[in-house]
Amino acid sequence: MDAQTHQAAVIEQCLAEREGLRRYVTSLLGQDPHMVEDVVQETLLRAWQGAERLDWERRPVRMWLFRVARNLVVDHYRRGGRAIPVGLGSNQLAERVDQPDPTEQVINRRMLVDLLRRLSPAHREVVARVHLLGHPGEEVAAVLGLPIGTVKSRAHNAVRQLRAELTREDRTGAAA
Repeated sequence: MDAQTHQAAVIEQCLAEREGLRRYVTSLLGQDPHMVEDVVQETLLRAWQGAERLDWERRPVRMWLFRVARNLVVDHYRRGGRAIPVGLGSNQLAERVDQPDPTEQVINRRMLVDLLRRLSPAHREVVARVHLLGHPGEEVAAVLGLPIGTVKSRAHNAVRQLRAELTREDRTGAAA
């Protein structure tokens, strides 16, 4: 059996034990699903990393996995149950807090798309080109083959309609 086939077989055996391992770790740690999942994932990661070095024919996978999980739980208790942060440090986290919330951006974009759909196609195209894409009115007029006054009028009327829709939604509480 070549190394890749052996490693694939070990991974299959380990994944087959995942639910039993999760129940075992839960019995040791209690009902902290995040910590349980961390221990299970770390156990499976160690099995995957050590697949080539370990003799899986003479050493049952289940016993090895449960022993590793138990040792990880013991290590967790020795650290006093403290989580050791991985990834961003506190100085990097402070920088990220200043960035706008992506959820808010998604909500705003969804609201904008809904409002733009309420405009006529002619008004929507002018608003999109002038206000969203930032093209000058003269360029939009040339591209659409319209007089500049028509472009300005459509942009003005569309923005006025969008503001009225936003105001109406704010009053009714239907914005979202």
